[in-house]
Formats: sequence, structure tokens, C-alpha cells
Amino acid sequence: MRSFRFLLSRRWVLFALAIVLVAWATWWLGRWQFHRLEDRKESNAIVVANEHQTPEPVAEVLGVGQPAAKADEWRLVTATGVYDTEHTIIWRYRTSDHGDAGVDVVVPLVTADGSALLVDRGWLHTEGDDERPEVPAPPSGTVTITGYVRTDGSGGSTRVDDLSTRALSSVTAGPAIGRPTYGGWVHLHSEDPPADQPLVAAELPDLSNGPHFFYGLQWWFFGLLAIFGFGYLLYDEWRTGRGDQIATDRARQDRDDVRTAKASRKRAVKAAYRGAYEKERAEKERAERSGQRD
Repeated sequence: MRSFRFLLSRRWVLFALAIVLVAWATWWLGRWQFHRLEDRKESNAIVVANEHQTPEPVAEVLGVGQPAAKADEWRLVTATGVYDTEHTIIWRYRTSDHGDAGVDVVVPLVTADGSALLVDRGWLHTEGDDERPEVPAPPSGTVTITGYVRTDGSGGSTRVDDLSTRALSSVTAGPAIGRPTYGGWVHLHSEDPPADQPLVAAELPDLSNGPHFFYGLQWWFFGLLAIFGFGYLLYDEWRTGRGDQIATDRARQDRDDVRTAKASRKRAVKAAYRGAYEKERAEKERAERSGQRD
């Protein structure tokens, strides 16, 4: 009668542990994708709720020195002021929807109370070098803008050096321009009066759910496939008796190895005794020959 004793072999124990690890990893990756799906749905709901609201004055949505709320992201706000072109910030390494290299041009809009609102006026194509590009001038004089609220970036990439940054944050941009700054920033939607040479305007984010649902199912499918494959190989080895045969062969090999080791030790002991005997005999013969000469 066939048994499952082969499962206790090192080969199958390691195989089972590997399958457990793979199953756990694919389960975790699947849950991660579904969590990303929930985050995507939450972000999309915020965009849908905010994009069709009537624009509000910026002071009613954002506060000076206060972070922008995530619930207000992509909400339309209006502000009136004068562009501070001397403190234009170049947001580097921005690509277009077609993958072209470029930068975003961020110009502080100084309001009547002296505080500034960071306005991302749009994207500008560049050749990808590190030189500061020439940017089209914004409207001069008093300007009224409408824009979408965005939250600040975070991390070391938000550092502003020579009015250049790799991620935009009012926390680091405020000291760089030397003015109190509204928390968050805005993507420009429209200007009044309009600019002579407008930049490429920002588009609303993609509101699809993305591939996360299918990626999650795919990871879980891989985990189930690994478990099924383990079960099939286990059954196949049990059915054909290869597991028992392998266990028997290994036991026989172990016994043979033990016999061989014992025989080898016996031969070594015999050789040692023989060598000691020959040595003692040779010394005795030398002693006898020495006595005869005397």
C-alpha cells in the first residue's frame, strides 16, 4: 500500500515551504492591488465631486501657511493679484501625455494682502538639458485666475534650489520666494486677461479605475495555480509510487554508505596495526644485528 511518507523527505518539505511562501506573497500582492483600487476610487470620487462645483475665492478654500485638504483637491478656486515673474519656479522633469520632455512653469500670484498663491501655469517643451529655459511671459498687471486646487508634494524632491524644484510644495517654495504662501497650489484653468503665449494647460486626471482589479485577480490566480501544481505533483508521485521508491532507494543508499564507512574504518585500523607491527619488527631486527656486531 502506497503511503505519503515521502512528504517527510527534505525535498518535499522544502518544496512545500516554497509553495507556502509563493501563496502568501501572491495573496499579499493581490490585496495590495485591491487596496490601490479603493484608493483610486476614493480619489476619483473627490475629483468628480469637486470639478463641477462653482469656483470659490481662494481664501475660502485655502489658508496661508495651512496645508490644502485632500477633500478639496481638484476644486476650482479664483484669485486676483499680480504675477511675481522674478520668482518664477521651474518644475523640472515633467513629461507631456506623449512622453515629451519639458517643465512646468510655476509663477507666484501675489494677492492684495501680500500673500502668494503658487500657480502652475502649464507645461513647456524643453530639450531636456539643465539650463533654465526661457518661458513665455504671463499677463502683466492685475490678473484674475481660475485653477484647480492641488495638495503639496513631500520629501526631499520638494527642495527649491535657484528657483528650481523636482516636486512642488508651498512649504519649501514659500521661503524661496520670500512671501507668506497659501498652502497647496493650483493648476491654471484660465486667466483674465489671457496670456499672449499660453502654455499647455493641465488636464483632469484619468477617472478610470485602472488595471488594479485585474492585477489583483491575476496575483490570486498565480497563487491558486501554485497550490494546484503542488497538489498535482504530490498526487502524481503518490500514484506512481516514485515517492516510496525514492525513499526506499535513499534508505538503501544510506545503509550502503554506513557499511562502506564501517569497512573503510576496519581497513584503516588493520593498516595501522600492520604498519605498527612492521615498524616494531624492523626495529627488533636492527637491534639484533647491532648486538651480533658487538
